[in-house]
Amino acid sequence: MSTRRHALSRLIALTALATLPVTRSWASTPEADARMALQGKQVAGQAMLRLWGFEIYEATLYAPEGFDPSRFDRQRFGLELHYRRNFKGADIARRSVDEMQGIEPLGEPQSSRWLQSMAGLFPDVKPGDRILGVHVPGTGARFYLNGRLLGEVTDEAFSARFFGIWLSPKTSQPRFRDTLLAQWRR
Repeated sequence: MSTRRHALSRLIALTALATLPVTRSWASTPEADARMALQGKQVAGQAMLRLWGFEIYEATLYAPEGFDPSRFDRQRFGLELHYRRNFKGADIARRSVDEMQGIEPLGEPQSSRWLQSMAGLFPDVKPGDRILGVHVPGTGARFYLNGRLLGEVTDEAFSARFFGIWLSPKTSQPRFRDTLLAQWRR
């Protein structure tokens, strides 16, 4: 009888906990649009990615004053890709994982999980579309399509590796990175 009473008490306690209001701090709540996500940031660099002579996208880096590219993973910033060609969202996700693997190998469970997260977020794009990624230290990455929130990946390791595609010294496109970060060359 006491076991049933104990189980009933636990159930009542869990039910009471479940009814408590959940609050989120502003820092953990995604901004509804890109303008809000970029408040306090300014254009800090631009570069055009060309492959085999074709323009793929123009990247714009939005960062606060005092941004340190060598510590990009510890600072909030935005990177927007303005597409010049059609791409399927699934292809963008696969290419992103390949680029992340090029910086440092990923384990299979991690690469599969990240691929699934991106494939679920990234839409097909056409020329003129813009995808903005915002790195939020302590949270992960938030993504916007043409100014509207697509969603987020709440994984700091993912966010650092994802933005490393463009900002890491190990990027597959070092000249592109140099152009994007030209203002910080010493």
